[in-house]
Amino acid sequence: MNNFNMMVALVGAVPLLLGLGSKWLAASPLPPTLVALGIGIALGPEGFGLIDLQKLGEQSSILEKAARLTLGISLVGVALRIPRVFIRRNWREMLVLIGLGMLLMWAISTVLVYLILGLPFWLAALIGAIVTPTDPVASSPIVTGSVAEENIPDRLRNAISFESGANDGLGYLFVFLPFLMLTRPAGEALSHWVLPTFLWDIGMATALGPLIGYTAAKLLQGSERHGAIQSDWRLIYTAALALFAIGAGRLIGSDEVLVAFAAGAAFTQVVSASERDNEEQGQEAINRFFVIPIIVLLGTALPWKGWFELGWSGVILAVAVLLLRRPPVLLLLRPLLPGIRGVPDALFLGWFGPVAVAAIYYASMMEHKLGNPVIWHVVSLVICSSILAHGVTGAPLTRLFGRKAGKRSARKGADQASSIEAAGGRRAPITGSAQ
Repeated sequence: MNNFNMMVALVGAVPLLLGLGSKWLAASPLPPTLVALGIGIALGPEGFGLIDLQKLGEQSSILEKAARLTLGISLVGVALRIPRVFIRRNWREMLVLIGLGMLLMWAISTVLVYLILGLPFWLAALIGAIVTPTDPVASSPIVTGSVAEENIPDRLRNAISFESGANDGLGYLFVFLPFLMLTRPAGEALSHWVLPTFLWDIGMATALGPLIGYTAAKLLQGSERHGAIQSDWRLIYTAALALFAIGAGRLIGSDEVLVAFAAGAAFTQVVSASERDNEEQGQEAINRFFVIPIIVLLGTALPWKGWFELGWSGVILAVAVLLLRRPPVLLLLRPLLPGIRGVPDALFLGWFGPVAVAAIYYASMMEHKLGNPVIWHVVSLVICSSILAHGVTGAPLTRLFGRKAGKRSARKGADQASSIEAAGGRRAPITGSAQ
């Protein structure tokens, strides 16, 4: 009990301290997630030894539950940020991004793990599937805040938000196929993956999530029409929706991560942007409260001995995953994605596909089910590499992208003006916008 109380006190103290210096952190090259990771390392067994998850129970089970809760809260927050019309207008493009894109990223990640670490194929495929989804928690600083809003066009910010939310839930399919192949005969594994996993887990999630979100939105609107809800209760309404969705998904044995995102997406389709302003602000605050503790816990649970055993192969793999898992895929799919208007867009969207809380969730779940520590060794190394690389490059590359986009717009405007002048004052056709 003393160990638990110590963990609660210390983990709770970190958001307090980071909040007090949040403006300084925003102006510094160190994002809060990276600072939280460092604090977790300092508090963990390899530091001051103040938090040791092994003394509280099974580490993988604790991390799985904490990550699941954080994901549920964050996914509804991500859905609230996406404009209602974005899904309706861009569903084909998003289907390519989260469908074909995830397949290619899974294939690349699997090949990298298989070739660099020499693990058995289906174990490599499992690890590759875990690091495939783009994380909604780590993506939030890239798409929110004044720096992002000033430099990144809405079409890219919305694409990152939607993809990071949807592919975390769909990652369940990619993770469970190799898991079943590792634990059952091939024929039984495939039939189980098609029937219970695909039709029930994913199918039920896509049905239950929208039903929960739609019902919650209609109940909120009805309560507002009758003047029955106070404004302060509205601030926690979507957080409660997230908890209900992820709990209900787990109760029926479905993909609870997809249930939470689908519920949030359906909620936004009913409640207008002006009506959900308060919900979005409250949800963002709650997101920050949950994000920092899970990163602190990650820092306390890092397998330093396991990393040492991986050696330079582990480092090479982490770098290769960050560079090759996603950017080449976005460049390849660019002709099928009208919202990506050029190579700079594809590279920016390709680079900022961080690996974080969703990978913690799936890795700890699979380690718990299979009892194979190499899963956590490899995935945790990729997660920390992503937090470091994407955290440090987030603000600088966002500002650089904004400056380059401004110059491209200026050059395009000058070219159009020259075309008009050359045409004798007649306006030349405009083919598009840089934004």
